[in-house]
Amino acid sequence: MQLHLSTWEEVERYLETSKGIIIPIGSTEQHGPNGLIGTDAICPEVIAKAVGDETGALVGPTISIGNAQHHLGFAGSVTVRPTTLIAIIEDYVASLARNGFERFYFLNGHGGNIATIGAAFAEIYADYSLAIPGSNRPQVRCTLKNWWDTPGVQALSKELYGDRDGSHATASEVSVTQFAYPDHIKHKEMKQAGRAPRAFADADDYRKLYPDGRIGSDPTMARPEHGERLVAASAREVAEDYKKFLAQA
Repeated sequence: MQLHLSTWEEVERYLETSKGIIIPIGSTEQHGPNGLIGTDAICPEVIAKAVGDETGALVGPTISIGNAQHHLGFAGSVTVRPTTLIAIIEDYVASLARNGFERFYFLNGHGGNIATIGAAFAEIYADYSLAIPGSNRPQVRCTLKNWWDTPGVQALSKELYGDRDGSHATASEVSVTQFAYPDHIKHKEMKQAGRAPRAFADADDYRKLYPDGRIGSDPTMARPEHGERLVAASAREVAEDYKKFLAQA
Protein backbone atom coordinates (compact mmCIF):
# COMPACT_ATOMS: atom_id res chain seq x y z
CA MET A 1 0.00 0.00 0.00
CA GLN A 2 1.50 3.31 -1.10
CA LEU A 3 0.48 6.56 0.54
CA HIS A 4 0.44 8.61 -2.65
CA LEU A 5 -1.82 6.05 -4.34
CA SER A 6 -4.26 5.93 -1.42
CA THR A 7 -7.18 8.07 -0.34
CA TRP A 8 -7.41 9.68 3.09
CA GLU A 9 -10.21 7.27 4.00
CA GLU A 10 -8.01 4.29 3.14
CA VAL A 11 -5.25 5.72 5.34
CA GLU A 12 -7.70 6.17 8.21
CA ARG A 13 -8.69 2.52 7.91
CA TYR A 14 -5.03 1.50 7.83
CA LEU A 15 -4.42 3.37 11.09
CA GLU A 16 -7.07 1.23 12.78
CA THR A 17 -4.69 -1.74 12.56
CA SER A 18 -1.20 -0.24 12.27
CA LYS A 19 0.61 2.92 13.36
CA GLY A 20 3.72 2.22 11.28
CA ILE A 21 4.95 3.54 7.96
CA ILE A 22 8.02 2.91 5.81
CA ILE A 23 9.64 6.02 4.31
CA PRO A 24 12.20 5.56 1.52
CA ILE A 25 14.91 8.22 1.54
CA GLY A 26 17.76 8.67 -0.89
CA SER A 27 19.54 11.19 -3.08
CA THR A 28 19.70 12.62 -6.59
CA GLU A 29 23.35 12.45 -7.61
CA GLN A 30 25.74 11.09 -10.20
CA HIS A 31 26.47 7.37 -10.20
CA GLY A 32 29.29 7.07 -12.67
CA PRO A 33 29.17 6.63 -16.45
CA ASN A 34 26.39 4.01 -16.51
CA GLY A 35 24.52 4.68 -13.26
CA LEU A 36 21.24 6.60 -13.14
CA ILE A 37 21.27 9.89 -11.23
CA GLY A 38 18.23 8.71 -9.29
CA THR A 39 19.89 5.47 -8.13
CA ASP A 40 19.95 6.24 -4.41
CA ALA A 41 16.24 7.06 -4.40
CA ILE A 42 15.19 4.28 -6.76
CA CYS A 43 16.77 1.47 -4.74
CA PRO A 44 15.01 2.09 -1.39
CA GLU A 45 11.77 2.98 -3.17
CA VAL A 46 11.65 -0.34 -5.05
CA ILE A 47 12.62 -2.35 -1.97
CA ALA A 48 10.17 -0.49 0.28
CA LYS A 49 7.34 -1.28 -2.14
CA ALA A 50 8.33 -4.96 -2.07
CA VAL A 51 8.28 -4.89 1.73
CA GLY A 52 4.90 -3.16 1.71
CA ASP A 53 3.49 -5.77 -0.65
CA GLU A 54 4.75 -8.55 1.62
CA THR A 55 3.79 -7.11 5.00
CA GLY A 56 0.86 -4.82 4.26
CA ALA A 57 2.88 -1.86 5.50
CA LEU A 58 2.04 1.59 4.23
CA VAL A 59 4.90 3.11 2.20
CA GLY A 60 5.28 6.88 2.13
CA PRO A 61 6.48 9.06 -0.76
CA THR A 62 10.25 8.89 -1.28
CA ILE A 63 12.45 11.72 -0.04
CA SER A 64 14.52 11.75 -3.22
CA ILE A 65 16.92 14.63 -2.60
CA GLY A 66 19.51 14.29 0.16
CA ASN A 67 22.94 15.45 1.29
CA ALA A 68 25.02 15.26 -1.88
CA GLN A 69 27.08 18.45 -1.98
CA HIS A 70 30.23 16.46 -2.81
CA HIS A 71 28.64 15.30 -6.08
CA LEU A 72 27.87 18.77 -7.40
CA GLY A 73 30.93 18.68 -9.65
CA PHE A 74 28.91 16.35 -11.92
CA ALA A 75 26.03 17.62 -14.06
CA GLY A 76 22.56 16.74 -12.81
CA SER A 77 23.40 16.21 -9.15
CA VAL A 78 21.11 18.00 -6.68
CA THR A 79 21.61 18.55 -2.96
CA VAL A 80 19.99 20.09 0.07
CA ARG A 81 21.89 21.33 3.09
CA PRO A 82 21.91 19.08 6.18
CA THR A 83 19.73 21.62 8.00
CA THR A 84 17.20 21.50 5.15
CA LEU A 85 17.02 17.71 5.17
CA ILE A 86 16.58 17.73 8.94
CA ALA A 87 13.65 20.12 8.56
CA ILE A 88 12.09 17.99 5.81
CA ILE A 89 12.29 14.84 7.95
CA GLU A 90 10.92 16.65 11.01
CA ASP A 91 7.95 18.04 9.08
CA TYR A 92 7.29 14.71 7.32
CA VAL A 93 7.12 12.90 10.67
CA ALA A 94 5.12 15.66 12.39
CA SER A 95 2.56 15.73 9.58
CA LEU A 96 1.86 12.00 9.83
CA ALA A 97 2.04 11.92 13.63
CA ARG A 98 -0.67 14.59 13.68
CA ASN A 99 -3.15 11.98 12.46
CA GLY A 100 -2.00 8.97 14.43
CA PHE A 101 1.22 7.50 13.01
CA GLU A 102 3.72 6.54 15.70
CA ARG A 103 6.42 4.34 14.14
CA PHE A 104 8.56 5.71 11.31
CA TYR A 105 10.90 3.31 9.51
CA PHE A 106 13.27 5.16 7.19
CA LEU A 107 14.75 2.95 4.47
CA ASN A 108 17.86 4.71 3.23
CA GLY A 109 19.71 4.51 -0.09
CA HIS A 110 22.50 7.06 0.41
CA GLY A 111 25.38 6.82 2.84
CA GLY A 112 25.75 10.61 2.90
CA ASN A 113 22.33 10.89 4.57
CA ILE A 114 23.09 8.75 7.61
CA ALA A 115 24.48 11.39 9.99
CA THR A 116 21.79 13.92 9.05
CA ILE A 117 18.95 11.44 9.49
CA GLY A 118 20.31 10.65 12.96
CA ALA A 119 20.39 14.37 13.75
CA ALA A 120 16.78 14.72 12.55
CA PHE A 121 15.69 11.93 14.87
CA ALA A 122 17.45 13.72 17.76
CA GLU A 123 15.56 16.93 16.96
CA ILE A 124 12.25 15.05 16.83
CA TYR A 125 12.86 13.40 20.18
CA ALA A 126 13.98 16.72 21.70
CA ASP A 127 10.68 18.30 20.67
CA TYR A 128 8.80 15.56 22.48
CA SER A 129 11.02 15.63 25.55
CA LEU A 130 10.66 19.42 25.86
CA ALA A 131 6.89 19.40 25.35
CA ILE A 132 4.63 20.41 28.21
CA PRO A 133 3.83 17.32 30.33
CA GLY A 134 0.33 15.98 29.80
CA SER A 135 0.12 17.07 26.17
CA ASN A 136 -1.30 13.64 25.29
CA ARG A 137 0.86 13.28 22.20
CA PRO A 138 1.52 9.64 21.28
CA GLN A 139 5.10 8.47 21.62
CA VAL A 140 6.86 8.69 18.26
CA ARG A 141 9.71 6.36 17.44
CA CYS A 142 11.98 6.53 14.39
CA THR A 143 14.56 4.13 13.03
CA LEU A 144 16.95 4.00 10.08
CA LYS A 145 17.89 1.03 7.91
CA ASN A 146 20.20 1.09 4.88
CA TRP A 147 18.81 -1.21 2.19
CA TRP A 148 22.23 -2.76 1.50
CA ASP A 149 23.12 -3.30 5.14
CA THR A 150 21.76 -6.82 5.61
CA PRO A 151 23.63 -10.14 5.74
CA GLY A 152 21.79 -11.45 2.69
CA VAL A 153 22.61 -8.47 0.48
CA GLN A 154 26.23 -8.38 1.64
CA ALA A 155 26.69 -12.09 0.91
CA LEU A 156 25.00 -11.83 -2.49
CA SER A 157 27.06 -8.80 -3.51
CA LYS A 158 30.22 -10.66 -2.55
CA GLU A 159 29.10 -13.70 -4.54
CA LEU A 160 28.24 -11.70 -7.64
CA TYR A 161 31.02 -9.10 -7.70
CA GLY A 162 33.78 -10.10 -5.29
CA ASP A 163 35.97 -7.07 -4.55
CA ARG A 164 34.72 -5.19 -7.62
CA ASP A 165 31.50 -3.83 -6.11
CA GLY A 166 33.20 -0.75 -4.67
CA SER A 167 31.55 1.85 -2.46
CA HIS A 168 29.91 4.32 -4.86
CA ALA A 169 28.23 3.64 -8.21
CA THR A 170 28.41 0.01 -7.17
CA ALA A 171 27.46 -2.91 -9.37
CA SER A 172 24.85 -3.84 -6.74
CA GLU A 173 22.94 -0.59 -6.81
CA VAL A 174 23.20 -0.24 -10.58
CA SER A 175 21.78 -3.77 -10.86
CA VAL A 176 18.78 -2.79 -8.74
CA THR A 177 18.03 0.16 -11.00
CA GLN A 178 18.39 -2.03 -14.09
CA PHE A 179 15.83 -4.41 -12.63
CA ALA A 180 13.51 -1.53 -11.76
CA TYR A 181 13.90 0.31 -15.07
CA PRO A 182 15.02 -2.15 -17.76
CA ASP A 183 14.24 0.36 -20.50
CA HIS A 184 16.85 2.75 -19.10
CA ILE A 185 19.90 0.49 -18.88
CA LYS A 186 23.05 2.37 -19.90
CA HIS A 187 26.11 0.76 -21.45
CA LYS A 188 29.62 2.17 -21.13
CA GLU A 189 32.99 0.43 -21.26
CA MET A 190 35.17 1.05 -18.20
CA LYS A 191 37.62 -0.65 -15.90
CA GLN A 192 37.30 -1.05 -12.16
CA ALA A 193 37.78 2.37 -10.58
CA GLY A 194 40.80 2.93 -8.37
CA ARG A 195 40.52 4.26 -4.83
CA ALA A 196 41.72 7.73 -3.85
CA PRO A 197 44.54 8.17 -1.35
CA ARG A 198 42.43 10.25 1.02
CA ALA A 199 38.88 11.17 1.98
CA PHE A 200 37.08 13.87 -0.01
CA ALA A 201 35.79 17.23 1.19
CA ASP A 202 33.83 19.47 -1.20
CA ALA A 203 32.61 18.94 -4.76
CA ASP A 204 35.81 20.03 -6.46
CA ASP A 205 37.86 17.76 -4.22
CA TYR A 206 35.64 14.78 -4.99
CA ARG A 207 35.79 15.38 -8.76
CA LYS A 208 39.60 15.57 -8.59
CA LEU A 209 39.86 12.30 -6.66
CA TYR A 210 37.17 10.40 -8.60
CA PRO A 211 37.15 11.81 -12.16
CA ASP A 212 34.26 9.69 -13.48
CA GLY A 213 32.36 9.60 -10.19
CA ARG A 214 32.96 5.99 -9.16
CA ILE A 215 34.70 4.82 -5.98
CA GLY A 216 36.38 1.44 -6.41
CA SER A 217 33.57 -0.05 -8.46
CA ASP A 218 33.06 -1.88 -11.73
CA PRO A 219 29.38 -1.33 -12.56
CA THR A 220 29.79 -2.96 -15.98
CA MET A 221 29.15 -6.16 -13.99
CA ALA A 222 25.61 -5.01 -13.19
CA ARG A 223 22.74 -7.11 -14.54
CA PRO A 224 18.96 -6.73 -14.11
CA GLU A 225 18.67 -10.34 -12.98
CA HIS A 226 21.17 -9.55 -10.22
CA GLY A 227 19.00 -6.63 -9.23
CA GLU A 228 15.97 -8.87 -8.90
CA ARG A 229 17.88 -11.11 -6.49
CA LEU A 230 19.24 -8.16 -4.52
CA VAL A 231 15.78 -6.61 -4.15
CA ALA A 232 14.36 -9.92 -2.92
CA ALA A 233 17.23 -10.43 -0.45
CA SER A 234 16.95 -6.93 0.97
CA ALA A 235 13.15 -6.92 1.11
CA ARG A 236 13.08 -10.23 2.95
CA GLU A 237 15.38 -9.03 5.73
CA VAL A 238 13.98 -5.49 5.87
CA ALA A 239 10.48 -6.93 6.29
CA GLU A 240 11.59 -8.91 9.33
CA ASP A 241 13.37 -5.88 10.75
CA TYR A 242 10.28 -3.72 10.23
CA LYS A 243 8.08 -6.23 12.04
CA LYS A 244 10.48 -6.26 14.99
CA PHE A 245 10.47 -2.46 15.04
CA LEU A 246 6.68 -2.37 15.23
CA ALA A 247 6.67 -4.94 18.02
CA GLN A 248 8.98 -2.95 20.28
CA ALA A 249 7.37 -1.90 23.52
